[in-house]
Amino acid sequence: MYFASDNWAGAHPSIAARLVEEAPGFAAPYGVSDLDRKVEARLSEIFECDVSVFFVATGTAANSLALASVGKPGGVIFCHSEAHVTADECGAPEFITGANRLHTIPGLNGKMDPKALEAAIWRFAPGAVHQGRAAAVTLTQSTEVGTIYSLAEIDAIAAIARAHGLPLHMDGARFANALVRLDATPAEMTWKRGVDILSFGGTKNGCWCAEAVIFFNRELAADMPYLRKRSAQLFSKTRFISAQFDAYLEDGLWLTMAKNANDMAERLSAGLEALNSARLAWPSQANEVFAVLPGEKAAAAEAAGARFYRWDAPRDMPGLLEDGEVLIRLVTSFATTREDVEAFLSICSA
Repeated sequence: MYFASDNWAGAHPSIAARLVEEAPGFAAPYGVSDLDRKVEARLSEIFECDVSVFFVATGTAANSLALASVGKPGGVIFCHSEAHVTADECGAPEFITGANRLHTIPGLNGKMDPKALEAAIWRFAPGAVHQGRAAAVTLTQSTEVGTIYSLAEIDAIAAIARAHGLPLHMDGARFANALVRLDATPAEMTWKRGVDILSFGGTKNGCWCAEAVIFFNRELAADMPYLRKRSAQLFSKTRFISAQFDAYLEDGLWLTMAKNANDMAERLSAGLEALNSARLAWPSQANEVFAVLPGEKAAAAEAAGARFYRWDAPRDMPGLLEDGEVLIRLVTSFATTREDVEAFLSICSA
């Protein structure tokens, strides 16, 4: 019953096998092997446009380098108040962007409120040297609380960014989970909505260590080769990241894995809603479920071997918990089974 994070799950057998297949032999290093080029071409096909692709090792590196590529001296980057870039990356975006600040925007269910974003951007008017200047907007899809920006909501954020001449970045650590839930194409959820740069995540969805920064606006990628090298993210044997993506993208495996994670989260949500001893904190749309349990039920689940995180209530939901209750986060993955879900629900119902 491993629900602590989709990072706890291992690698899908097809991805592990592809790494073993690539292990012998020789190939050009530093991102110019035939396999690297093959995967880059495949990503252009999937996104229905010519893209610039840069492979990196972690989601934090992908986000930080993406934002560094559009950072400015005195730059201010706008994100949701609980976005991963501001809450869980140890200052890496600020460090790698050269001290660009992250300015947080409130919004229900993990999504930036467009009116609040618009108001915040106006606080940093061009030429206001003491306050700094707006540099970019970043949104997380799916969000840190398991919700998803609809296509219309992405349109609204993109329109504001575009009106102010700001590039729009999408943190897609769980990109596939959002995509299959919306039943959209990769193009429809990104550049067709106005997204300029995507952090395309594979690690949380069955890869061993595979992330990519994808530029739809290729002019913004001019400095990226140097930023990646300077940040120690240019792997000499990049083909081992490409090998993972090669298997990941083959025959829609990435979407199949994301669908299993979402389906298991939906099953978990339905089961928790049916219990008298638990309730959902808010509806889950992807593969993260947030539930409110009596403290003794959470402790019993932990004692029985369930792995999950106790979570702080969002700042905009101060009355969420009653005395003796705890908020927990349950994350499903490609490897989660119905048996895992039923075992956890059985403990909570006892």
